[in-house]
Amino acid sequence: MSGSSDNNNSKKTAVMVMSKADAFTQAGKTAVLQNIQGTLQFLQRFPPFNQMEHAHLAYLVEQCQMRFYAPGESIIKPADGPVEHFYIVKQGRVVGERPHTVNGSTETVFEITTGECFPLAALLGERATRTEHLAGEDTFCLQLNKPAFIRLFSLSDTFRNFALRCVSSLLDQVNQQVQQKAVETLGTQYSLNTRLGELAMRHPVTCAPQTPLREAVTLMHEQQVGSIVVVDELKAPLGIFTLRDLRQTVANGSSDFNEAIEGYMTRAPFFLSPDQSAFDAAIAMTERHIAHVCLVKDQRLCGVVSERDLFSLQRVDLVHLARTIRNAQKVENLMALRGEIGQLVERMLAHGASSTQITHIITLLNDHTVCRVIELTLAEKGDPGVPFSWLCFGSEGRREQTLHTDQDNGILFEARDAAHAAEIRGKLLPIAQQINQSLALCGFTLCKGNIMAGNPELCLSRAEWARRFAAFIREATPENLLGSSIYFDLRVVWGSEQGCEQLRRSILDQVGDNRLFQRMMAENALRNRPPVGRFREFVLARKNGEKATLDLKTQGLTPFVDGARLLALAHGIETNNTLERFRQLVDKEVIDPLDGAAYEEAYHFIQQTRMQQHQLQTRENFPYSNRVDPDSLNHLDRRILRESLRQAQRLQSSLTLRYQI
Repeated sequence: MSGSSDNNNSKKTAVMVMSKADAFTQAGKTAVLQNIQGTLQFLQRFPPFNQMEHAHLAYLVEQCQMRFYAPGESIIKPADGPVEHFYIVKQGRVVGERPHTVNGSTETVFEITTGECFPLAALLGERATRTEHLAGEDTFCLQLNKPAFIRLFSLSDTFRNFALRCVSSLLDQVNQQVQQKAVETLGTQYSLNTRLGELAMRHPVTCAPQTPLREAVTLMHEQQVGSIVVVDELKAPLGIFTLRDLRQTVANGSSDFNEAIEGYMTRAPFFLSPDQSAFDAAIAMTERHIAHVCLVKDQRLCGVVSERDLFSLQRVDLVHLARTIRNAQKVENLMALRGEIGQLVERMLAHGASSTQITHIITLLNDHTVCRVIELTLAEKGDPGVPFSWLCFGSEGRREQTLHTDQDNGILFEARDAAHAAEIRGKLLPIAQQINQSLALCGFTLCKGNIMAGNPELCLSRAEWARRFAAFIREATPENLLGSSIYFDLRVVWGSEQGCEQLRRSILDQVGDNRLFQRMMAENALRNRPPVGRFREFVLARKNGEKATLDLKTQGLTPFVDGARLLALAHGIETNNTLERFRQLVDKEVIDPLDGAAYEEAYHFIQQTRMQQHQLQTRENFPYSNRVDPDSLNHLDRRILRESLRQAQRLQSSLTLRYQI
């Protein structure tokens, strides 16, 4: 009896244990399902996971494991060898660090935050990562092993395309997005990056130097072309004869069409390689006032690209617009033409032009406008009888202007002494003041700080400019440091360049020998801090009670501009353009090539974002502003903007180390 009772008790106990086990198992299953569902919902907030098929996303979640990393803990590093896992940050922050090439310490080169993944390039390249990835704070990552990653890569087109795009530059993705949006609006067949060899589809029409002019013109007519290239026995171009030359020849009235064409041709015609771009040809035509560019490879003529060929790029009419500006008969005509530049920028975006190309184009058209305003003013007021050069400073001096720009200009002339300079100044100031007013009518806002040629303090002889610049360097007051950041980016828009070149060489000599001034410039370059905090994406500020924003120009571009200027002046680099300065600093081994490329790409992206803002403001008839709300950007743009601003931080950190600030 008792045995039977014990047996029953044992069964009850077993049932109870099994019930508890079942309960625990069921609770575990519920927890697992909830965890899977939570992970799915989390991933669906971020690209590319929010665009993947549900089955593929479910496979990713099933194969993932959650990993925790304490602050400072290494996740992957170069010494680990070929990467074996793919990571997605679920919570926290991952920083990338690498050895500093200058002082041997380490520096942070990027940050990865919630929803972002790594290290795609190393995984796809089956190699070790080049950067150590560390937890910047308490961090949870979803970890996917390499076989599962490869399986997902083969299953999901969306994931595969994302992974391959991420291996290339993030900026390339944004450029593709921008171009695609513009193309959807305007349509396109070609790009400004099209090779010239692809545009010049027909064989060039040529003749020998001794060919009679009549025969050459007949050949042009038969072939329906606007030019004929004069070549030697080896097909090297000696000259070019165009329809414009023919009109001039006929207008002269004294020409003998039986004479050899070499007496009428334009000698040593400008040429480019067939591997160069349509953009290169458009810039050359605009700068040189020509309508044809020869294509030469291995010293042999292989094609001709005309202005009409560029028009085939669907209304990209830079050359025509520049010519119209240069031939404008009145300031009123220039006022009307200025409105077309904004439309041209829209078209350039549609044809793949980068922000760097567009700022170059805007500056070029602005230069043409300034030159024409000066010529019209001199025609109206009369030649003062004094040679002078029209200088520009700041962004115009660096060839980095956008659609929204004000005037920063001055006048340079030669004088025997102070009295002679005062006499010349009296003649030039009325002309300069009228030029300033006419430029204002054409959309160049009058400078609030009066940095304009009509200001007597900026209408100076070369000796007066030299003394002023020397005082900037000798007495590094806050005012002089601000002045140097404006005036040391100078170039000539109209007139002789000789005096300006002498001033520039003098500046380089003095700054290169003055370490104290360099240090003061470095301190000045650190004033505008990029708006990126350690524990949040952006540090924003309110202005006039509006929503908190950041300033793309002052906080984003200026750190690069100031840093590049300082290093260029300190190392004898004459160029003014910020990106050219970075390239030459790399060539001189002042900065590391990887850093130079990162700074260039970051600057490029911030400038592009700024220009897109300006275009949007124009379309919506809002006043121009350099401020942007990061929340108005898509996820990818916000990420790249944050990383671009971090590159500005890195540049400033390098200046702090270099000058011991």
